[in-house]
Amino acid sequence: MPITDRAPGTTAGADIRSSATDTGLLLLRVGLGIIFLAHGAQKVFGLFGGHGLAATVGGMESMGIPAPLAYLASFTELFGGLAVLLGILTRLASLGLLITMLVAILLVGIKGGFFAPKGFEFAFSLAVIALTLMFTGPGRFAVGDWERRAFRRGSAP
Repeated sequence: MPITDRAPGTTAGADIRSSATDTGLLLLRVGLGIIFLAHGAQKVFGLFGGHGLAATVGGMESMGIPAPLAYLASFTELFGGLAVLLGILTRLASLGLLITMLVAILLVGIKGGFFAPKGFEFAFSLAVIALTLMFTGPGRFAVGDWERRAFRRGSAP
């Protein structure tokens, strides 16, 4: 299958590598987005066996997290997951998800060691994926990489 949308001076091999990278970023985004969207829906709406917003906030308060931050974490998971899934403000959403996972690691997971089921390896994996997406952006298969456009406007030609 010929590749016809190459930039002048690029080779087909570069296009294939670019396509593979964009596909990889799509898979990372979809995986991370689904996980956080589902966890956010548990916390906010009580879906998928969750307890809902009031119980979530109460549980986080019992761990020493102030209520406003508990609300912020819950909605960050819900809307951050959706944003990453769609590729909208991926870097900003990934930053919020990264911070949420770092707090989870430091307040909950570290006491149980590294390995699951009580450790922090799952939260660590999610944090690494979020950090990766912060650096790379959403890739070509996204609703919009508005951050890249904003950064490009402010950079030198």
